Amino acid sequence: MLDYRQIQALAAVIEEQSFERAAASLHITQSAVSQRLKQLEERLGQALVIRSSPVRATPAGQQVLKHYRQVSLLQKELLREVVDGEDSSFTRLSLGLNADSLSSWFLPALQPLLEQEKILLELKVDDQDQTHHLLRTGEVIGCITASPQAMQGCNCIPLGVMPYRCLVSPSYIRHYLAGKVTAEGLRQAPAVEYNNKDALHCRYLERFYGLAAGDFPRHRVPSPDAFIDLIVRGFGAGMVPDQQSRHFLAKGLVVDLAPGNYLAVPLYWHVWNLKTPLARRLTETLLRGAEKLLEPFSAHPVLTHP
Repeated sequence: MLDYRQIQALAAVIEEQSFERAAASLHITQSAVSQRLKQLEERLGQALVIRSSPVRATPAGQQVLKHYRQVSLLQKELLREVVDGEDSSFTRLSLGLNADSLSSWFLPALQPLLEQEKILLELKVDDQDQTHHLLRTGEVIGCITASPQAMQGCNCIPLGVMPYRCLVSPSYIRHYLAGKVTAEGLRQAPAVEYNNKDALHCRYLERFYGLAAGDFPRHRVPSPDAFIDLIVRGFGAGMVPDQQSRHFLAKGLVVDLAPGNYLAVPLYWHVWNLKTPLARRLTETLLRGAEKLLEPFSAHPVLTHP
């Protein structure tokens, strides 16, 4: 049998990304954290963390961490049922999602569950094409991604569609494109990307203008608010979902670069196949919220998958 105090020390080190903060969260000494982790590594016969800054889990450590989070959630639900709901502590849910979902529809969709349950969220943000790896490595119990491919041991449930349009300020078209949108003009005009994993603008320009990934200059702005602010100020063209852009379009702060051209990004909810009441309520709440706040698949026959 594994010692769950040792596994808890591993989880704390990875979640806090340092031995010192892990010790503080567990209310034990840093030496005790190191000792428990060393004993667990000796028990399993392999390294579980890469002692870098920040600390990272090895592939074996990721599997142990995934097991720990699953067991912790199951144990929490068991205690609620056996002790007749007397467990009043918070349940931590680690979830992965893209920044655009977080800044638009995700929290309004999840609000009913947060009002009913004592939940602490640990949200890990990455591109919608990349969040799958967070679930694979055990960093989260569920993720929102553009991939419809279910992982082993997980359920994949369609949520809805976020249509992305290329938005610019009115001055951008005059300044960078001489008033006319052409492939040659876009080759010289700056774009805005979220980070180096963000391929949406490349796909847009490739599909509608035949440009390759290296054919245009780009800003990289890893903040949804600053991302659209840079567009509004006229310094770049960027892909913005309809769920975020309506206010800016209505005020005339931005315009659609090429009306009718857009990318329909599907979103899917991937979650561990844990048959617990909380996991079921989490999924049901997200589905109800997505039905109201996202667009239906039926409205977009051409989808942009990873």
